[in-house]
Amino acid sequence: MSNSTITIQVPGKLMIAGEFAVLEPYHKLIAMAVNRFVYVDIKPSERNQLTLEKLQLTNLNWVFTNDQVKIDSEDKRVDFVQEAMTIACKYLAERGTTIENFSLRVKSELDDKSTGKKFGLGSSAAVVVGVITAILQYHMKKKPEPLLIFKLAAISHIAAQGNGSGADVAASAYGGIIQYSSFQADWLREKYEESHTLLELLEMDWKYLSIKPITLLEHIHIRVGWTGSPASTGNLVNQILQLKERNFNKYQDFLRDSEEAVEHFLKGVQTENLPQLLQGIKQNRAALVTVGKEAQTELETSMITQLCNLAEELGGAAKQSGAGGGDCGIAFMPSIESANHLTHVWEEAGIIPLELQPYFNGATPIEKASP
Repeated sequence: MSNSTITIQVPGKLMIAGEFAVLEPYHKLIAMAVNRFVYVDIKPSERNQLTLEKLQLTNLNWVFTNDQVKIDSEDKRVDFVQEAMTIACKYLAERGTTIENFSLRVKSELDDKSTGKKFGLGSSAAVVVGVITAILQYHMKKKPEPLLIFKLAAISHIAAQGNGSGADVAASAYGGIIQYSSFQADWLREKYEESHTLLELLEMDWKYLSIKPITLLEHIHIRVGWTGSPASTGNLVNQILQLKERNFNKYQDFLRDSEEAVEHFLKGVQTENLPQLLQGIKQNRAALVTVGKEAQTELETSMITQLCNLAEELGGAAKQSGAGGGDCGIAFMPSIESANHLTHVWEEAGIIPLELQPYFNGATPIEKASP
């Protein structure tokens, strides 16, 4: 039986530019899949079981009845996996596929091994993408398309938490570096409630959504530094959205500044103009620092400020990655020498360099000996 285990490898993500603004219609964000992974094993089993290694939940029983997966656990942390399993099984049932018994094991390498602290690599999104890919691959006997995986994972994410841009889901489903505009959580929630079937929702025009792969310049060197303090994305997003309510003009200024910064970055990529790309990163950094101050919340912590300033002193550009308030900073350096020098000075400043680089596959089945 162990021979028929399928293992899905799903990359984590880092945001490059366009954070917060992506929550608004048609605003672009650049995201990157990275070479740290979530693994989902699926295999035939007499009983339906689920193991979530990180949560130390082993061999939980589950059933699929009345279009719902129910996991036999009081632990609230299983909810987002339960929702992902529900959406995948419901999709297959709507296509007339019989749901076979299986056991699922989820293992994440996206957080710090020694402390378990989060790096901010989007682990819940990667888990959702991995669970859905595994269940579809197992039943359909072929690799599902990234767009299908993305849409099902986005629906499941919205059903479980009600908000979010879905950019982390897109990076994990597609891999590589993507230019992304969000489906808009309110739109998707409304359509999900209105539509009679998942198939109907999947075939609808997701009018706000855009996902385009982009290729970075060969002579740009990416370095990622971790400040050692995890951030709470949800709280920070709420603070910024409160600014929208409180001072709409300042919020609009931020959207305009963010858009201009992302356009500079993209033009730099398209025309292979390194100074323009670096300019875009610096502009986006400035826009995020300003909006953080206006919203009376610290997006760029003192450690991230130091991380960015050190990169600029060496001829590069850097900014927070993601919502800020801790987590990681991402730097773009003009040469391998400056990039390596940067990791050295970061270490001296107490910033932990992470061995992260772009990873060019999305969620993919891999050959792996069954544990």
